[in-house]
Amino acid sequence: MLFDISQFAMKTESVYMDTLSYIALGGNLPSAVGRPEVSLGAALCRLGELGFSFVAISRFWRTPAFPSGSGPDYVNAVCKVRSDLQKDAILATLHKVENEFGRQRDGRWASRGLDLDLLAVGDQVCPDLETWTHWRDLPLERQMRDAPEELILPHPRLHERGFVLIPFSDIAPLWRHPVSGLTVMEMLATLPEAEKAAIEPL
Repeated sequence: MLFDISQFAMKTESVYMDTLSYIALGGNLPSAVGRPEVSLGAALCRLGELGFSFVAISRFWRTPAFPSGSGPDYVNAVCKVRSDLQKDAILATLHKVENEFGRQRDGRWASRGLDLDLLAVGDQVCPDLETWTHWRDLPLERQMRDAPEELILPHPRLHERGFVLIPFSDIAPLWRHPVSGLTVMEMLATLPEAEKAAIEPL
């Protein structure tokens, strides 16, 4: 299903917003407001209340938990927004909404009621290319236990996650990665067909 953004139109048309960002939403457990698909819809409403202007919102997709067998299936989506906030303030707002929905940070890739990830802000590479490359190339065993203390943009795992790229392709198939130069569709084409086939729209 496509989320109805018309409810935000009157509120945001007259407000000048200059930062274009992409946010991934996901959850596989009930949150403080209900089932994952209810949580994602409510989180979008909350982001609208906090001043984000929605340009596009993907369909909601059901995706297997990662790593395989680690929990119930997820519901995932990606939205494209405008905001006058800087990247760190955007991230802080996403954490605020997660906390409002009862997010518990029990470990890397643990099941959760709501997860909001800042995927990209314009074509920014943050904090710098060397640091970004370090996190992109981190071995899987370290990914499972290590988390950066600073914001890394674009998300260093963006290019290898079907549960992000498939909803991303709903709204911005030609968005181009500022480091690799690949579009969303080109990144999606590199993923195994079996992985993509397991991801289905709600």
